[in-house]
Amino acid sequence: MRLSFLRLLAVLLALTVPAFAGSEELPSQGLEDRIDFWKKVYTEYGENDVIVHDRIRVNLIYEIAVRGEHQSRAAAVRDLLEEVRANLAAPENLSAQAQEIREKIAAKGVPLTFEALTELRDKVHTQLGIKERFREGIIRSGRYVEAFRDIFTELDVPLELTLLPLVESSFENRALSSAGAAGIWQFTRGTGRLYMTVTRKVDQRLDPAKATRAAARLLRDNYKALGSWPLAITAYNHGRGGMMRAQSEVGSSDINKVIDEYKGPLFGYASMNFYAEFMAAIDVYNTFEKYFGQLVLDRPTMKSTAPATAVASARPAAKKVQTAKAAAPANNDKYKVRKGDTLIEIAQRFGTTVRDLMDTNNLRNSVIHAGQILLLK
Repeated sequence: MRLSFLRLLAVLLALTVPAFAGSEELPSQGLEDRIDFWKKVYTEYGENDVIVHDRIRVNLIYEIAVRGEHQSRAAAVRDLLEEVRANLAAPENLSAQAQEIREKIAAKGVPLTFEALTELRDKVHTQLGIKERFREGIIRSGRYVEAFRDIFTELDVPLELTLLPLVESSFENRALSSAGAAGIWQFTRGTGRLYMTVTRKVDQRLDPAKATRAAARLLRDNYKALGSWPLAITAYNHGRGGMMRAQSEVGSSDINKVIDEYKGPLFGYASMNFYAEFMAAIDVYNTFEKYFGQLVLDRPTMKSTAPATAVASARPAAKKVQTAKAAAPANNDKYKVRKGDTLIEIAQRFGTTVRDLMDTNNLRNSVIHAGQILLLK
């Protein structure tokens, strides 16, 4: 009886996750090797694993190093590539490690020539695994994805793009990048000001609803300028002007041609992989049980802001299990912060504003922590 209940629970939990079917607007042909690499980054390698691989042929993986030792291991791989290059005419002289590297290169169809090996030696790269972070991002997505879909439907943006935060922030609203990008959608201040209010006193990048509407508008504008969703998505990372230059120089909207042929000085590892990262994220999200087992996603904390007519015209979604709303605390004047709470979510829950909460609690910024007691009035 207990086993049957657990099986039923697993099915019901699976139905709460919105499904994202494949789309002709988001092609993956020609990117299979890149997508496979990023799926490994998301599901096989964790926070202490560093992948030593080729920067261009990303799925040419030489070895997995331990975090903290990866620089010395990358240097060792360069030495082994030099050994292979020096013994092109006499591979029988190679050490066992160099022979293994040689076989990995050949298996990827890379010609064993002096020029090719010189390029490989100069393009050794390291990538940190993010298995734990990606798993947590899937769990947090439950707070937002359903409402995000309503907003994207209203603004006529493919629903798959509501999963872009898996790549940008792992659905962490307090995420702040080294470049100053903030919030779930990781807007910089400059780009954010084009679509919402970003000042010293008000930063709507931290408001999930407003930032999501801004992200949908930005992505739609990218598409209008570029005529291609793969390029529009890449522009989210590289900038619309940069992708327009790439499109013009290559003479094509084919993402594969742009990746292979565009040599812009700022079009580096992050930009050329951004679309493949996103496609890998969709695939893993849709089949996460295969990689992480059964997960219980967070309850929705964001209400839809889309008009009823827009919601009614949305693409059919998976069946949902009704989840009770979080109950208000017994003392309506105080609230104890729970893990994962944000100030904007608490303000929405209790019908107040972030500014009022900050003023009432003498907060200098919007950062809060689990266990903290907030005065609501």
